[in-house]
Amino acid sequence: MTQSALERARAVERPTREAMLQRAPQVAQFWNDNQELFKHAWKEWEQANQTALDASVHDDRLRAAVEGAWKDPATEGEVKKLWEEVFPGVYKTQFFDPERLFVLRSYLDSVADAGIPLRPPYGISLNRGGAMLDPRSEGHLGASAFQTFYRDLMNTYMRPISRLLFPDVIGYDTQTFGFSIQWQADKDTSLRPHSDASSVTLNINLNLPDEAFSGSAVSFIDPASRRVEKLHFEPGTALIHHGSVPHASEPITEGQRSNFVLWLYGQNGQIPHPSAFAPTIDPRARWTVPTDPSDGFAPF
Repeated sequence: MTQSALERARAVERPTREAMLQRAPQVAQFWNDNQELFKHAWKEWEQANQTALDASVHDDRLRAAVEGAWKDPATEGEVKKLWEEVFPGVYKTQFFDPERLFVLRSYLDSVADAGIPLRPPYGISLNRGGAMLDPRSEGHLGASAFQTFYRDLMNTYMRPISRLLFPDVIGYDTQTFGFSIQWQADKDTSLRPHSDASSVTLNINLNLPDEAFSGSAVSFIDPASRRVEKLHFEPGTALIHHGSVPHASEPITEGQRSNFVLWLYGQNGQIPHPSAFAPTIDPRARWTVPTDPSDGFAPF
């Protein structure tokens, strides 16, 4: 009896964690050889998993302000007012509604249970609980419902908000990249100080209100004053900053913390120079979607 694509995807032998950490040639070959198989497996899986993902998981105030700015860019100040600068160049807001975040989390849990191989993030380290989100990444989360949600998140929310808070990134924001990550007290616990290969980074906490954890603050370092501050963010809240801002994930000591980490950058990884002049931009230029195709470049 012929196996379905979903059955074959579930049965395929995966690369070892050690091989992925070492960037062994057979790892890239594995994802390349099975690209079409996994594409068809996600289609089959979606036929039995019809969970709706849409903008209803966003915080009501943010969604209303963003929708208003797309209709009339002159109202974009209502969006900016929702973001508080909590560290030099780092802003925070309520991004997802904690009471509706379970819809997204339930979907991601069902994705994890699908049995289709997902490539974990192995840029600075290998995070076992995470997955690549963008189609430019091998082994990404290829379910069409998620990809529609992801594109809306990047195009409707992240890019114009990034341009509003950091005007210097316009033109260096045509390309998207993203991954999920999970910190667990007994597995992957922290990430050393680093900067990102992005123009802008958006980090969204996906924890549900009853999912408490200890530790796991995000530490930011001011390059000028060397001041360090540990920031905590609650379920559904987000931090946004230039990728060049040094930061680290402090060790988690109890529970787990789940996040989306989303990047914008220009063609072939171009990012603005830290001392670049911030231009004056007409609001109408901010609330647009670039027509540049994906360049296929993946930072890791």
